[in-house]
Amino acid sequence: MSLVVVSNRVARGKPNEPMTGGLAAALLPVVEYSGAIWVGSSGRVRDGHQKEPFAEVEALGTGALATLDLPAAHYGGYYEGFANSALWPALHSRSDLIRVSQGDYRSYREVNAFMARALLRFRKNKTAFWVQDYHFLALGAELRELSVDDPVGFFLHTPWPVPAVMQGVPNHRELIEAMLAYDLIGFQTEEDRQNFLGYISQDLGLTAEDGIVVSRHGRTQCQVFPIGIDAEKFAQYAAKSISHPDVSRLRKSLNGEKLAIGVDRLDYSKGLVNRVSAFDRLWTEQPNLARSISLLQIANPSRGGIEAYGNLQNEVARLVTDVNGRHGEVDWTPIRYLNKGFSQAVLAGLYRTAQVGVVTPLHDGMNLVAKEYVAAQNPADPGVLVLSKFAGAANELDTALLVNPHDIDGMARAISIAVSMPLTERRMRWEAMMKKLRGHTIQQWSADFVATLEACRGERAAVAPLAAQPPQALRWLRSAISGARLI
Repeated sequence: MSLVVVSNRVARGKPNEPMTGGLAAALLPVVEYSGAIWVGSSGRVRDGHQKEPFAEVEALGTGALATLDLPAAHYGGYYEGFANSALWPALHSRSDLIRVSQGDYRSYREVNAFMARALLRFRKNKTAFWVQDYHFLALGAELRELSVDDPVGFFLHTPWPVPAVMQGVPNHRELIEAMLAYDLIGFQTEEDRQNFLGYISQDLGLTAEDGIVVSRHGRTQCQVFPIGIDAEKFAQYAAKSISHPDVSRLRKSLNGEKLAIGVDRLDYSKGLVNRVSAFDRLWTEQPNLARSISLLQIANPSRGGIEAYGNLQNEVARLVTDVNGRHGEVDWTPIRYLNKGFSQAVLAGLYRTAQVGVVTPLHDGMNLVAKEYVAAQNPADPGVLVLSKFAGAANELDTALLVNPHDIDGMARAISIAVSMPLTERRMRWEAMMKKLRGHTIQQWSADFVATLEACRGERAAVAPLAAQPPQALRWLRSAISGARLI
């Protein structure tokens, strides 16, 4: 059986390509070592009606990457419109930021249909389709319209909010009913799954027994699959990165002071304003820490065409300038603020250099930066992770310093505790988190999802749990990934 992975964003796996975690980075090892085909947007658009979508295909490890130019007439409404001005704010419980039109929804459905037609090129005798994230909620239904009867699964990388929030999304009933064309829908946390099933019950009048929803499409299994990382590879990156020029210059510039690091897309869900405010409060209440710890905040801009993102960029920049102006000295800058991305190899070295990792989103599906920070630490002298309890990662990394990102004073206290934490306690907390990262990797996540997907389709979503061994047709995926050598 062949595997086709579908997402909006893709990554090419180049070691020096800027990346700040997230979906694209997570899927790289899945494709590189499983032989899967990864299909996504090229980032370009093409004018005119494309009856036969054109794809550029290139090798990616043992797999392949296929990129498509999306239709120009619908791209804006699909991407900046419905996907990121309706679904993204709703999924992150920000109904106040929903800005969308009926034209945007039509474009969203048109691009989902366009992608479905493109996927037919990669369909073989036995193919499983694995669709990623909120850009393609309706892609499963579009594949069924094209008479695709293969296993089709979906994984949501973001949170899923309470039913009342999703009710604020235009065409929500039609869209979520279309999601039930998937054989398997995966979520990051049990809370997300329960919120989805709550919507299905309240708005669609459907019942779920043991996570199985029966609709006109058939049976859909809803299950939790917390995404992991390749912790060993990230640890190797960190150990090798000390000599990288960016990392070396940073270490030399610290002059003995401690460093905290935050790495995020410039997005309102990441809590950047509150984070900067917490450091401001820290230096105000404890001026003795003014030269003891500084913050390196990497915030890579995205979605610049959306008003909310432009406003956020201006707000964060003004706040950083104000904080630096009040607490800085001629030879000390409290906050180093960078609006650019770095490769995973460089990020690993920056994480290892920092004694404190601050991952404080207001709401996040998982947040792989938290896991990457832990994996990058020096086992003999690990840093401390300050983590929002509203990130999915908090369910696993429960020995981090968990904080409420709306509590500025509480975050400032946690940062102060992290700065002065004894080595024995730091090691204890880090070892507990690292054990969990090693026990649940990105390779296991992907193999478990795809094995469950085949079982769902083959047994028409049988309620019985999976056997200890995966279906025969998908043992290739487990063996290919688990046997891969990472360098």
